[in-house]
Amino acid sequence: MAISEMEFKVEEIILKKVKKLLEDSLDELGQDVFDGEENLVEFKKMMWENSNSFDEGEIKQVMALTSLEAEKTLQKQRYFKKLCQIKNRPYFASIIFKDDKGKIFNIYISLTYLNDKKLNNILYDWRSPICSLFYDYEIGECEYTAPGGVYAGELKRKRQYKIENGKLVGVFDNSLNIDDEVLQEVLATESSDKMKNVVNTIQQEQNKVIRNLEDNNLIVQGIAGSGKTTVALHRIAFLLYRLKNLTSNNILIFSPNSVFAEYISDVLPSLGEDNTLQTTFNDYLSFFIKEYKDVETFTDFVSRYYTYKEDNPELVKYKQSDQIITDLNNYLNDYIFNCKFMGPVIENEVNIVTEEELNEMLHSKYDRLPLFERIDEMSKNLSSNFYRGSNKKAKIFGKLMKEEANFSKDYKEIYKNFWFSKYCNFNVTDVEVNQFIKKDVINYEDALLFSYIKGILEGFPYEGNIKQVVIDEAQDYNKLQYIIISKIFQRADFTILGDVNQNINPYYNYKSLEELADIFKGDTKYLELLKTYRSSPEIIAYTNKILNLKHVNAIRRENNKPVIFRKNLDNLKISLIYDISHLQEEYKSTAIITKDNREAEKLYELLKEDIQISLVDSTTKNFKKNLIIIPAYVAKGLEFDSVIIYNDRDNSYRKNERNLLYVACTRCQHELYIYN
Repeated sequence: MAISEMEFKVEEIILKKVKKLLEDSLDELGQDVFDGEENLVEFKKMMWENSNSFDEGEIKQVMALTSLEAEKTLQKQRYFKKLCQIKNRPYFASIIFKDDKGKIFNIYISLTYLNDKKLNNILYDWRSPICSLFYDYEIGECEYTAPGGVYAGELKRKRQYKIENGKLVGVFDNSLNIDDEVLQEVLATESSDKMKNVVNTIQQEQNKVIRNLEDNNLIVQGIAGSGKTTVALHRIAFLLYRLKNLTSNNILIFSPNSVFAEYISDVLPSLGEDNTLQTTFNDYLSFFIKEYKDVETFTDFVSRYYTYKEDNPELVKYKQSDQIITDLNNYLNDYIFNCKFMGPVIENEVNIVTEEELNEMLHSKYDRLPLFERIDEMSKNLSSNFYRGSNKKAKIFGKLMKEEANFSKDYKEIYKNFWFSKYCNFNVTDVEVNQFIKKDVINYEDALLFSYIKGILEGFPYEGNIKQVVIDEAQDYNKLQYIIISKIFQRADFTILGDVNQNINPYYNYKSLEELADIFKGDTKYLELLKTYRSSPEIIAYTNKILNLKHVNAIRRENNKPVIFRKNLDNLKISLIYDISHLQEEYKSTAIITKDNREAEKLYELLKEDIQISLVDSTTKNFKKNLIIIPAYVAKGLEFDSVIIYNDRDNSYRKNERNLLYVACTRCQHELYIYN
């Protein structure tokens, strides 16, 4: 609801005052940062020139002081950068809150805070406790939780601002109504090449995920277009603000591919935070598995299925199953139990350790450790015992023990033997096993099992520095992957986001992501996001039919543009160019989404001479969304103004491939075309 002309003028005066304070603060802080850097350089120079006159205690004291000054300067630099970010748009919303004692607070909400000379808050960081009222409540009774306790009162007003280049363009009063003018205006905006922050339109159900501090782990089931990824990134920004000693280097995001990683790369910087560490599960597999030249990517793994190049899908299904976790554990327990030393270790013909002593150490004294770590500890222990605390002979003892052991660190052989053990629940031949064991590039499904075996026997690569892990597209990971991740990041809390309806792993699916709750340590909460902000109601109605869904709640207003179908075309090329031209006249971004890489490459060759178009695959790092061809399993997590769904007539989506078609169609915001 627009405000009166008088109120608008008052808001213009307030904006003018805030801008002046902001400019003064930037000038003052800029000088402080400059002076701090100059002083630090001089301080380091003085220390270097006089280092010979310092004793050890003085050197430590000076280094600690230098570190403290450097941190202060760095903090000022970060804050200066944040103030620069809000210079042209100092705030985006305000609330009037009356507490239960009758005191009234007029809170202006920004991407960061701003104080006046008397240290009074002029702008409040959107992540501060009182600002949660803007996202969580309609006008009326309300409360928020802060470090000092719960504060109750009445929310008197909610107001949103449209400020462009420091000028007030629009002011709207609203309640929590999801159809408010600002939200609809944001939804009407064309999608950009990269994801944007949405601090001014965060909805109540999203805010519950973002601000949750009560639970160690969050599992979020969100329908297509519900803002899962955006919510995850805003949650990271919130945690960085609220948790002491948490930095961007303590947070790791698991992304589905490099395309997605690039797409989200601007969100945290736009919120005034550094980008976090990012990886894919394939990165971990490639790092941990050195016994093969390379590891097949998840994209190539699913592509094998969707292009019908997999000879034995039932075997792959078993490799991806929960059952094989139990089978592997039983096999490994039995393998470790039967590991032993067959003879004594004799070093220097004087130092003798019997096989009984060695086996007692292996299975009792060091049984808390992974099998091959036990050998290392035993080697150090024996060296220390025989050589007065020295470890200099540890390698010799290790070599001698390996010569007497009935087991060795040959993971390929250990993995191969599983398939012929009594614990394997799938009949395979020698030829079949050798086909996937002796490859130069290990298959993705085998790499998961191989890395688990290796991790159990020698220990997983523990990452104690990581305190928060975010996993997006969670439905595409099987349970074994979560077990591996939980063993690597033992000190971390987890935020897991996905949609069981968007599963593109044809061999594994969840009825609910809540099934993951028991894997992680600490309190785990399951939440759902049931509103979609991406697609028009017309597109949602069509995509619902693909999977027979009824619960999807579309927030966009109708655009009266039905889904268009193109069938039995006389000239595919002419039809595509005609539709692309029409869509490009109206929209900034258009994607042709194919069923697989092969179709994407074929279509690209058909069109590249006539129109400027880009081919995107799972290895692409930089691309613009104006016009691209992309396979459905690479397009996950992305969104486009308009989409053309294409598949060859002889490569139609089958009944068990409906989820992939659903993923492809739900990438579209405004206008959807279906070819064949």
